[in-house]
Amino acid sequence: MFIKKPILTSTINYSKQIDRLKKEIENADTIVIGAGAGLSTSAGFSYTGERFHRCFADFEHKYGFHDMYSGGFYPYRTPEEHWAYWSRYIYFNRYVDPPKSTYLDLLRLIKDKDYFVITTNVDHCFQKAGIDKTRLFYTQGDYGLFQCSKPCCQETFDNEDTVRQMLTKQKDMRIPAGLLPVCPYCGKPLTMNLRSDDKFVEDEGWHRAAERYETFLKTRSGQRILFLELGVGYNTPVIIKYPFWQMTAKNPKAVYVCINNGEAVCPKEITSQSICINSDIDRVIRDLVEYYM
Repeated sequence: MFIKKPILTSTINYSKQIDRLKKEIENADTIVIGAGAGLSTSAGFSYTGERFHRCFADFEHKYGFHDMYSGGFYPYRTPEEHWAYWSRYIYFNRYVDPPKSTYLDLLRLIKDKDYFVITTNVDHCFQKAGIDKTRLFYTQGDYGLFQCSKPCCQETFDNEDTVRQMLTKQKDMRIPAGLLPVCPYCGKPLTMNLRSDDKFVEDEGWHRAAERYETFLKTRSGQRILFLELGVGYNTPVIIKYPFWQMTAKNPKAVYVCINNGEAVCPKEITSQSICINSDIDRVIRDLVEYYM
């Protein structure tokens, strides 16, 4: 349906883009937000640089990786080392608030609108900011959940208490063996509820959220919908980006907005219905909040 390579639409003056986006937010019947990793990065959840060094200097020195993402794939010799790293990783990316108020400001923009959020992020930032969880579909899992590694069941398990114990009791980058998480049903090791292969558990909550999202879209079909895409890249474009393009093309009242620093693009087929802003997401949201507040 669309050309293979989207076009970059960054020649329009930033202030004019913001003015147009303000009007579209005001006039929209419905706002559908699609959020990727770029949103959390803009909110201060960087996996590299100062934040990585501050939280994982000892792991970097011992194992030789230089960012949090690489550390998650490192082949640790023992599960005690594996969970020493992952408990710290989960804590700083799930149970600590992001440094900036980006998510809180976003909620201020949409709280009085008819909205829904679909996200590939797994850091729980939307819920921590106060987004209604019944208007949220977290497609790729949650750092706050364990699942059976087999898996023997389609259940997930809250991990906050366990993670905090692992964090406080680890020593020399190892946790006590007694804290290793195991499935309460089959005794196999627990793992993170993150979509990486065909063993990802889609539990009851996941399916309810998926159904709510599908129902939301169906019941708003034909309305003046603003598809607001924030920090979505091309790792999994079939979840948010491509569907947003397709739904915009099918609805002449719809507007597609892409905010992504250096990667804000759209297909030529929906150029007239699109706003592509190549700027920092946090900056754009703050500018919009300043306008409304």
